Amino acid sequence: MQVKNEILVRIYIVLSVIVLFALVIFFQAIKVTLFEKDKWLAKAEQFHVKSMSVSKERGNILSHDGSLLSTSLPYYDIRFDPLTSSITDKIFWKNVDSLALCLSYYVDRSLTPGGMKQKLIDARTSGDRYLLIKKNANHLELERIKQFPLFRRGRYKGGLIVEKKPKRERPFGILAHRTIGYVREGANPVGLEGKFDKVLGGQAGERLMRKIKGMNGETIWIPADDFTYKQINGKDIKTTIDINLQDITEEALLRGLQKNNAKYGTAIMMEVETGAIRAIANLDQTENGWWERFNYAIGQTIEPGSTFKLASAMALLENNLIDLDDTVQLHLGKYEFYDEEMVDASYHALEESTFRKAFEISSNVGIALTVDEKFKNDPQKFVNQLKDFNLDLPTGIEIDGEVPPYIKESGSEEDDWSGITLPWMSIGYELSLTPLQLLTFYNAVANDGKMMKPYLVEELMQYGVAQTQFKPTVVDKSIASPSTIAKAKELLEGVVDEGTAKKLKTNVYNFAGKTGTAQVNYSRRGQKMKHQASFAGYFPAENPKYSIMVVVNDPKQGSYYGSDVAGPIFREIADKAYASKFEIQPTMNQEEKPSWRTYSLPDLNIGEKRELAYLLRELEIPFSDNSINQNWSVTKAKNDTLSLLSRNILPEVIPNVKGMGLRDAIYILENKGLKVTVSGFGKVKRQSVPAGRTIKGQTVHLTLS
Repeated sequence: MQVKNEILVRIYIVLSVIVLFALVIFFQAIKVTLFEKDKWLAKAEQFHVKSMSVSKERGNILSHDGSLLSTSLPYYDIRFDPLTSSITDKIFWKNVDSLALCLSYYVDRSLTPGGMKQKLIDARTSGDRYLLIKKNANHLELERIKQFPLFRRGRYKGGLIVEKKPKRERPFGILAHRTIGYVREGANPVGLEGKFDKVLGGQAGERLMRKIKGMNGETIWIPADDFTYKQINGKDIKTTIDINLQDITEEALLRGLQKNNAKYGTAIMMEVETGAIRAIANLDQTENGWWERFNYAIGQTIEPGSTFKLASAMALLENNLIDLDDTVQLHLGKYEFYDEEMVDASYHALEESTFRKAFEISSNVGIALTVDEKFKNDPQKFVNQLKDFNLDLPTGIEIDGEVPPYIKESGSEEDDWSGITLPWMSIGYELSLTPLQLLTFYNAVANDGKMMKPYLVEELMQYGVAQTQFKPTVVDKSIASPSTIAKAKELLEGVVDEGTAKKLKTNVYNFAGKTGTAQVNYSRRGQKMKHQASFAGYFPAENPKYSIMVVVNDPKQGSYYGSDVAGPIFREIADKAYASKFEIQPTMNQEEKPSWRTYSLPDLNIGEKRELAYLLRELEIPFSDNSINQNWSVTKAKNDTLSLLSRNILPEVIPNVKGMGLRDAIYILENKGLKVTVSGFGKVKRQSVPAGRTIKGQTVHLTLS
């Protein structure tokens, strides 16, 4: 019985402990739930962590030679959590003075060290756990700030919060601005940045983020660690742009637009053999200066005017309807098609001329009458021929925004085809193309009829290694017969040699092209006439390397003709490109070495024989020595032979030093006891005391020339 009682006592004791423990837990739960709810919820919020998406590293856009056209540079928002658990009051007050001094001196000089200290104290007192230290700091600034007192304790012990925010930068500024493009929130993507956004963008990573309460109670997510997971950087794009040619093109276009006070302009340079775009420039006149706001090269179709006459001429030639030396009517540059009068741009007083001449002087009447006469019974044949030249197709350039060309269909009511459509189409009206589309056609002519697709991207690269390459693409192996292409080249060369672009000709290299002057508001009666000047061509004419299209809209100062406005821009681009690209220049020593001639030999040079002979041997100029053991000699050239003859210096008479260099003349005269004065530069032309007189210590004045 006693044992039983002992067991019961023990059971009661254990049960009492359990009940007491349960009551403690119950009352603690009531306390947490009712009286400490806010405190513990705040704690839970503070330590809430989750994985969140972070921005990826965007790829670069590179030029043809690897120069950076667009890149992402790392910038950082640097913040401070003064209430992080590892910063005790003792640690804070020990470091706050020196930290404030560093921040005041190196980061925010608008605050004194005392003012900065108070700012840090206020942040700790008010509970600001996301205090901004510096926004958009670069890497060097970040590394410096990391060494400040307190911050140097590290991320968790020092309360330093660093948020990386890559920023897109363009090292070359406005250069190819619209072609490179951009991707911005709330705006349509533009250019290569927009077209290749997914390729450049890569795959976003994930990062652990910790939630904290801001000073005003707002929720703030800050990085919980320095690691990013599953991030794939964007690929780099290597473009066809040649940074030097781009710079040349933009500078030339800008000067031309400023000189002529134009509204806007575009210039494109294409590599003939491949179709690679080496330069593309677009400039607008704005209230704040010149800027590239729109890609006119691909995004706006124009009535090309006279530059389209090449297509009309080739349509006639390809159908064997005309030859270059056939006679065509010009009617003194005026002719009426139904009720519309067509006028040539400049008066030429010609009733008729060869077709070649009509093209060279850009006669509207001559070209239009010929096309109208030959295709009048079947105008669709002319339209179809333009299509055979692929003038009805967009280029398919990689960037968005290309406007398709517009060519009317014969007899179409929808296209408003009329009796004057055919002649006006033949001179570049009642149809429209972008400058790049027209340049692609000219480039095909320069490329012996092979039409290449214009392209801007050569490679997609990852970590410097090419992953995808884009090869030149042939659109049409031959847009016309070899005979037509050869004659088209003759016409374009004739424009420069004898026609409207004659004043642009240079004797350094040959180029070919066509001027264009179009009225852009001819349908708006009562308004001041506006014009568009253009020039399309290629160089060098014998072996074309580059083709160029220049368009200038609404020049208000000086002339408005293509030869005066767009032509000089073409010439400046071509001149500088030719000078900078040695591979397209003829080799200077490719011809057989010419034989020596009298005019190229050093005739009548006088000096010490030993020195003259040394120089002639070094220059590999053959000579014969006929100086009969004299110390002084004179060179004498005859035909292709050079001889060394004696120059006698007698001991008792004044020597003849004419033709000598000053050093030799002074040496000889002073060694004979004569005094020498000198005037001028060069060789001795005259001596004041004639040669042959007896030496008496005279002063000899030498005149050099």
